Amino acid sequence: MADINDAKPEMTGLEQLQSLVKTGKRPGIAVSLDFDLVELGDGIAVFSGIPGDHAYNPINAIHGGYAATLLDSACGCAVHTKLSASQLYTTLELKISYLRAMTRDTGRVRAEGKVISFGRRAAFAEAKLIGEDGTVFATATSTLLVMDKPNRPLK
Repeated sequence: MADINDAKPEMTGLEQLQSLVKTGKRPGIAVSLDFDLVELGDGIAVFSGIPGDHAYNPINAIHGGYAATLLDSACGCAVHTKLSASQLYTTLELKISYLRAMTRDTGRVRAEGKVISFGRRAAFAEAKLIGEDGTVFATATSTLLVMDKPNRPLK
């Protein structure tokens, strides 16, 4: 995360994400798909975006990967808020249920993620992708591996 924010090695996961929001910097995937981290809390992360032409697929709808990316980000960052300064995580499994198609007319959507369980080695999170009118477009559950940071920087 050092490339996109002012995170320091002694920062907790929540502090790292708060620093990211404070700087206004976004990771490449958020720039590519045009979405933002808009809310953080203990075990909670919310992303928001407007699906548009940039996320269309050949069948004239928003690609399922757009929803999956927002939901994966919400689940992952919800877990990220629970990390100590000496921990990191990676997604082991992500299950998406698509409930309704999105189009360029959908408007703003929110991916609301929350931690269900956070243990020494595994975390479980869930998220839902919701339109401004309350329509649920997709849901996700995720299993994440929690581990200690290596003694050397990751490349």
